Amino acid sequence: MSSTPTMNIVLLGTGTSTGIPMLGCTCEVCRSADPRDRRTRCSALISWGQRNILIDSGTDLHQQSLREGLARVDGVLYTHAHADHVHGIDDLRAFNMVTKDSIPIYGSPSTMAVIRQNFQYIFSAEAGEGFRPRLDPWKVCGPFSLFGLPIEPILLQHGPGEATGYRIGPFAYLTDCNAIPETSQERLQDLDVLILDGLRFRSHPSHFCISEAIALAQRVGARRTFLTHLCHEVSHARDSRDLPPGIELAYDGQCFSLFVEDAVESGLQPRFASRPARGANNRIGL
Repeated sequence: MSSTPTMNIVLLGTGTSTGIPMLGCTCEVCRSADPRDRRTRCSALISWGQRNILIDSGTDLHQQSLREGLARVDGVLYTHAHADHVHGIDDLRAFNMVTKDSIPIYGSPSTMAVIRQNFQYIFSAEAGEGFRPRLDPWKVCGPFSLFGLPIEPILLQHGPGEATGYRIGPFAYLTDCNAIPETSQERLQDLDVLILDGLRFRSHPSHFCISEAIALAQRVGARRTFLTHLCHEVSHARDSRDLPPGIELAYDGQCFSLFVEDAVESGLQPRFASRPARGANNRIGL
């Protein structure tokens, strides 16, 4: 258990859906020797006392976990159900074997519905036990507490659909978005660290381009903003020089430690401590 309310964050992956280097590409960034230009698929790790919480289980979760020495996972917050953010889900079964327990996973009702549909072998009561992840799905409909951390879902627009960002105390993680509603922006005040989608310099129909991300970051006013979900058109060394003060390009393995004023002791269980039955229609939040 943690004696001080300090949350440690690692950006496990900061790349777009193709990963960088992109297969078959010989561009300058894909051939770069700068380790900051080698980007696995987007995800993050929140460590709080003895608890580890993932934001997304991306395609590269196995590689990222080995790189960071990740030995246990106690929960997963899903932003949306696109493949690059979910398809490492089967690797969660290894962490079941470590903790000898199921892993709660959280996301919007629509995200949970797609995950359950796409991975029926995990959630179907008829599939038998087998060698599959043991996951407890929860539908997030408002703020909640997870292991003593205050989790606030933030509604994002992602092309024609939606995604969910998360604010945890002075930290917010907003990937895969091309617009943030005013009501969501109002909930992003007084941040120390903002992780924000900034795909590339050219416009894109479902992601912020870098100029749009900069404008949004300046409007929100976080003390430091890091652009993530970067594609192979963005060179870390070359393009970092042109960013305004307080705005930076993120990179894989980047770490932060933040004080969470509203947190409680890390050994506490979530306020919804009862485990749902497999296939139950669970709902948390407001």
